[in-house]
Amino acid sequence: MSLKLVIVSALAAASAWAQQNPVLGETTTRVSDHVWAIMGWPNIGIVVGSRGTLVVDTGLGPKNGETAAKVAAKLSAPNAKLYLTTTHFHPEHAAGDAGFPASATLIRDATQQGEMEARGKEMVAMFASRNEQQKQLLSDVNLRTPDVQFTDEATVDLGGVTVRLLWFGAAHTKGDELIFVEPDRTLISGDVVQNKVVPNIPMNGGSAASWLAVLDKVAALNVAHVLPDHSAPGDGAMVAQEKAFISDVRSRALALKQQGVNADQAGKQISDEIKTKYADWPNTNVANFVKFIYSE
Repeated sequence: MSLKLVIVSALAAASAWAQQNPVLGETTTRVSDHVWAIMGWPNIGIVVGSRGTLVVDTGLGPKNGETAAKVAAKLSAPNAKLYLTTTHFHPEHAAGDAGFPASATLIRDATQQGEMEARGKEMVAMFASRNEQQKQLLSDVNLRTPDVQFTDEATVDLGGVTVRLLWFGAAHTKGDELIFVEPDRTLISGDVVQNKVVPNIPMNGGSAASWLAVLDKVAALNVAHVLPDHSAPGDGAMVAQEKAFISDVRSRALALKQQGVNADQAGKQISDEIKTKYADWPNTNVANFVKFIYSE
């Protein structure tokens, strides 16, 4: 087995374990020249330049946010400015901002902030009700207002590292933000591009059609590395893989819908088909995703 395959296999194993644990550790994995990750629920991206450091996502609640900020400080150059951004408004991604220093500059796209204002507290309460651990982690949530909001794109110069913060449209949520680290061609993708994970569209999110439109724009970035939030890092081929999977499921679902097959039956049938075509995916149950497609 080549060294590259050994490293990829080790990252996948570490990610699989970390995704079960909502408490972040302080161990980092290097994704590319300027990008590190804390592998957890979710993966936290840390982009380091000579004058500034950008943290992507907070972890679930202030305790995790404090851990992410602490790790970022260790990686940062002396006196570096700290920036924080979030891929979307769900609590494991955005509800830990109170753990960051008040001096950290929070940047977020306006669509995501609109979702935060409309449903952020509701989502925190929902996650806190799941179990005692999540209740404790979410006990001191702040949900601060961003220092900077943007409509379609914002650029952050970290010193030798330019980072583009992008809103390409609705996918997993309406306000999904994509983070593109230009010198590395590294995409921190949130839920928009995952590594062999069935897509999910929660209530009031995007649609399969809008998700595909976003992926067309992502493809134009010519990504070399991808750090997703709930699966192992990989290379730029993950973008095409995501698009192919969604396209396959959507085209079959719409065909069965036209034939009069109900959503439940279609979900079962397509799951069986996908299991054969995507045999290396750990889970190929697309029943819920098919229901979202039927409702388009």
